[in-house]
Amino acid sequence: MTNSNTMEIAERLKGLREMMDMTAAEVAEAAGLDEKTYLEYEAGKKDFSVTMLYNCAGKFGVDVTALLTGHTPTLSSYSIVRAGQGVVTERRHAFTYQHLAQNFIGRTAEPFYVVAPFVAGAEDKPIPLSAHNGQEFDYILSGKLMVNIDGHIDTLNPGDAAYYDSSQPHGMIAVGGEDCVFLAVVLHPEKKEK
Repeated sequence: MTNSNTMEIAERLKGLREMMDMTAAEVAEAAGLDEKTYLEYEAGKKDFSVTMLYNCAGKFGVDVTALLTGHTPTLSSYSIVRAGQGVVTERRHAFTYQHLAQNFIGRTAEPFYVVAPFVAGAEDKPIPLSAHNGQEFDYILSGKLMVNIDGHIDTLNPGDAAYYDSSQPHGMIAVGGEDCVFLAVVLHPEKKEK
């Protein structure tokens, strides 16, 4: 994300929180953060992760697109996103996520085109992990991706896929000397009827 995008998202995040009369502590808890770290996001001092924004959007009861763009999705029959036109956000370690369905309202999944940059020496360190509700499907288009899913480590090659419970700690890094490009589809958890 560019710095101006970070500030725009930070302003939307704070504005929604205040409009919904929620405390920073309430939203921080939903995002899986401590209040101090959450307030750093609201101040635009940290780049947003897809997971963090997804969790905040869930707490606010809005589509994640509202936080990313300031617009609410309006298409309900179909949506087309042309090559390179998806809403782009970066995640830790400079992963670039391009949302591929941001204009479709009521999505049951969040599809992304992801570029994971190769970082020399990253495979010699623990893979940073995160978790979020739902399930996830990752399909490798090019490069190699080392994944850690709940302590199980494997390397995925082009054409390989992983499907997992994303509430389990998981993380990934590009390996093999080149960036890895993959499709990631985050599936929303099923809502239990009352």
